Amino acid sequence: MSSWGHLENRFGREQPRKLLALDGGGIRGVLTLEILAEMERQIAAATDITCLGDYFDYIGGTSTGSIIAAGLAVGMSTSELLKFYQDFGAQMFEKTALLERLTTLVSNLYQDEPLAAKLKEVFHADAKDSAKLADLSTRRLRCLLLVITRNMTTDSPWPISTNPFAKYNDLSRDDCNLRIPLWQLVRASTAAPVFFPPEIVRLNPKNPNDIRVMVDGGITPYNNPAFLLYRMATQPAYRLNWKTGEQNLLLISVGTGAAPGTTQATSRNVVGNLQNLPSELMYGVQVDQDINCRTFGRCVHGAPIDNELGDLVLSQEQEQTAKSYGRFFRYARYNADLSEKGLKKLDATLDADHELSAVPRVAKIPPVEVQKMDAVEQMDNLRKIGLAVAKTEVNVKKHFGSFLPSR
Repeated sequence: MSSWGHLENRFGREQPRKLLALDGGGIRGVLTLEILAEMERQIAAATDITCLGDYFDYIGGTSTGSIIAAGLAVGMSTSELLKFYQDFGAQMFEKTALLERLTTLVSNLYQDEPLAAKLKEVFHADAKDSAKLADLSTRRLRCLLLVITRNMTTDSPWPISTNPFAKYNDLSRDDCNLRIPLWQLVRASTAAPVFFPPEIVRLNPKNPNDIRVMVDGGITPYNNPAFLLYRMATQPAYRLNWKTGEQNLLLISVGTGAAPGTTQATSRNVVGNLQNLPSELMYGVQVDQDINCRTFGRCVHGAPIDNELGDLVLSQEQEQTAKSYGRFFRYARYNADLSEKGLKKLDATLDADHELSAVPRVAKIPPVEVQKMDAVEQMDNLRKIGLAVAKTEVNVKKHFGSFLPSR
């Protein structure tokens, strides 16, 4: 039997491939989902493919992006995932009782049990048997999946995929990654230090002492997993060896919103600086990964990086000149600027297009509040921002090019 198993018909032959990368960002994942919902709608209108897990061949996510990536990979729609966040967002960030923290020395702000329980319910193997948990070899997966975690045991990033050819996915190994329950891998990727306790993963049934202490992938260099996803699809070490080239590989990257330079460090005390440090480091890493993608790939859409680099999207004249260069993939990046200036600019774009009059305006949304990764009460505002970005930016016919065949 082929190594592809139930995915043989889809992956058993060489053809152009499509990758989707989803950033981490806590409850701001609902912003990502509004962008994906518009993408889903436009793809369905053009191709009759209604599930993003059937359109994209390899979906990778970090932290909250791993929840969305896994959901899409098992065939969930964006509306189902939005309902998941709407219904269980508060449970995912249920604060540990202050008394419990003081008496038991619990150092995490949120309980992990509600999230773990819900992930077990969503990612079971058999829809008729919720007790039967799916591992990474489950037949429910419609495409390849990549989840980014950090292994505290080895102090290193741990990108774990369902690629059947990967070294540590060999079923003959005692420590085969494919035996990790899907819910547990997603739970590990979302275990943000301070917010949630680590996830303990036991890979080797023959050695009970062989454990992995895993935490949120957002504290690796891959909170934006786009460039890593490209590497894992193409580098020989990962044994997938998908063909590179602008006509062979499409990479779409979706963020959870960013807010560069919103608060001056000089106006903060020491505690304020420490509280903002993780987000600021994540933002810097996110930008660096984006630049890598725009440098090695042909960027067809994305907001400006800075005043020096611009957006690295080629003009028509540059396009003609650069055709002989050859890039490794076609690339588009969708994200929201959550600063006050960014929200006002987004509003102005909506106002300039009369066809978007029905889209909610966002300029009066409090930027400091929607920048928080655990602001459950801001879900509606985050969805409005995501919808505004989706309606003003997502254009699959233009951005996806030859990767969007007609019916």
